[in-house]
Amino acid sequence: MAEIKVYGADWCGDCRRAKGMLDRMDVSYEYLDVDIDLDAKAEAIRISGRKNIPVIVFPEGDVLVEPTDPELEKTLLRRSA
Repeated sequence: MAEIKVYGADWCGDCRRAKGMLDRMDVSYEYLDVDIDLDAKAEAIRISGRKNIPVIVFPEGDVLVEPTDPELEKTLLRRSA
């Protein structure tokens, strides 16, 4: 499976929660810290149209912004089916 991109920041609780779910489900992803990488920050805003994080981009084109655990899990399970 192609890699998921997660745009987030270490101080963001929703980002830590989403990364935790990805880790628990053993899903490969690339983490882009928007506090360190200003190009990633600009890209996350371009993709989502807002400044909220995390922005999770799936290779198939799906984008989740600040997803709840059920939303993220549903998308991950749909990908693995």
